[in-house]
Amino acid sequence: MKKSFFLILGIVQYLLIYSQNQISFKNIIKDYNYSIDSFFIGASLNHFQLNSQAENLFLNEFNYLTPANAFKQTIIHPRPKIWKWEKCNDFINFANENNLVLRVHGPISPQSSKWVKDDERTKEELTLILDEYFIELCKKVNKESVVRWMDVVNETVLRNGSWFAEKPGNTKWENPWTQIGINEDGYPKYIVRAFEIANKHAPNVKLVFNHNGGMEKVMWEKVIETIAYLKSKGLRVDAIGWQAHLRINSLSKEELDYLDYLIDWAHTNNLEFHITELNLWVQDEITDLDSIQNVQSNIYQKLVNKLISKKNNGVIALNFWGLKDRNGRQKHNKNILSIYDRNLNPNPCLETIKSCLNNGE
Repeated sequence: MKKSFFLILGIVQYLLIYSQNQISFKNIIKDYNYSIDSFFIGASLNHFQLNSQAENLFLNEFNYLTPANAFKQTIIHPRPKIWKWEKCNDFINFANENNLVLRVHGPISPQSSKWVKDDERTKEELTLILDEYFIELCKKVNKESVVRWMDVVNETVLRNGSWFAEKPGNTKWENPWTQIGINEDGYPKYIVRAFEIANKHAPNVKLVFNHNGGMEKVMWEKVIETIAYLKSKGLRVDAIGWQAHLRINSLSKEELDYLDYLIDWAHTNNLEFHITELNLWVQDEITDLDSIQNVQSNIYQKLVNKLISKKNNGVIALNFWGLKDRNGRQKHNKNILSIYDRNLNPNPCLETIKSCLNNGE
């Protein structure tokens, strides 16, 4: 009798977990205690994933989309006098056809075209190049009703609190825009210029100050100071974004406490808080997948519960960067884990996230 009871209990628990896993993120937000206007969960897609199994999976789960690279200068304006809008148009059409909201990830940032990073560029040339690309992008997205947000700048500050700047040579990972100069108040002119352009040419789009890194206090203090400065100059900033490329030791108690402070600061200052890119980077070779996936689930549980706790204070958005696991191209991200494996089967963290959302107060 007792054995049968526990067998039935186990089946019920399994069915409960299975049923939770089958409920899409968009339906959890719609049907549970969340506001569809202030709590967003989405994912990124690469252009090559359109018309694929990944697209079908995305549409089943999400109604908030971030195109991974299609709006960056490297794609739109890869060479002088060359403009390529085809991939942007494909994503805009895709969003319109499927009733999606879209965040444009095409900021003024280190992800600039290779030809822009020539050491011989003068400040005047760089300013003209910035204006040329970003004005056209802002005009393009401003007339598209599916575009809800746009990253204006990205990765402006290093983890030690110094400005992300140029490097000698045509280096891949550098920020050429910083050499335009620092203004009289101590802020990079390109940041101010990018928000001036966005304010003027994209009045219909919410503007995101996006950033990368962990919860380094000195870094975020500079980001906070810069946002406050922009707003003091009468420039609109609507959201702060965090690219959360987490490591297996991420979100200690101290880091979680600072994240709590950062979200509260955003909401207190009438800013939305976005996690714009979420995945787990594992530097070493994975020999015990179950153990790493448990770590991922535990980290995501802490993160998602923190977001849920703030849902009544202001807008919260979470975007999974890449739907599936993949190998990284750089030494520091040898393995990148997402919510699905390489075959688009759910990773354990997916169940964890949905369970948190289902149980959120």
